[in-house]
Amino acid sequence: MFSRFKYRMNRKRLRDERYAFLFDDPPNDEYVCFDCETTGINPRKAEILSIGAVIIKDNHILTSQKLELFIRPTKMINEDSIKVHHLRHCDLEHGIDPKHAVMQFLRFIGSRPLVGYYLEFDVAMINKYLRPMLGIVLPNGQTDVSGIYYDKKQQAIPQGHIDLRFDVIMEDLDLPSLGQHDAFNDALMTAMMYVKLQNTKKL
Repeated sequence: MFSRFKYRMNRKRLRDERYAFLFDDPPNDEYVCFDCETTGINPRKAEILSIGAVIIKDNHILTSQKLELFIRPTKMINEDSIKVHHLRHCDLEHGIDPKHAVMQFLRFIGSRPLVGYYLEFDVAMINKYLRPMLGIVLPNGQTDVSGIYYDKKQQAIPQGHIDLRFDVIMEDLDLPSLGQHDAFNDALMTAMMYVKLQNTKKL
């Protein structure tokens, strides 16, 4: 009941009715898996540098329906951040501004539920831009693959330590690595995790 109240309050805060589609009923068995590369791990201070997303429909990853955006930063990217995602300031000089990136992202996802790896962070980063622009936070349903993996793994080893690192989950699910810390590749690999987990009863 409380979640429905929050949903309705979020809808009332929407400042631009052109984005009312975010609150529509989601299409059947369609999801968007997405990932952000950022300048840091604190959503209050970090900036988004790239967004990658792909649609999952009927347990199929539709690589022909993908989103890959590169965003122009407002300040110089620190060296530690570059070591992680290999995006330098000069690589993003011709990127789009964050507002347009978020608007493109919203049009891509529509009302589809969102899937991700430690999704809470990526959603917080989008909401950081979205709230001042439209007055709302993302209303879409959200599923974290690490949570699905943990629940399934716990059935096999209820008292054991469960390693939730991205590369460990990929290896355990016998999925090919495409190279991490590229927003679209991470979104695609996470989508592969999700589909595999949805079709695996036990790990």
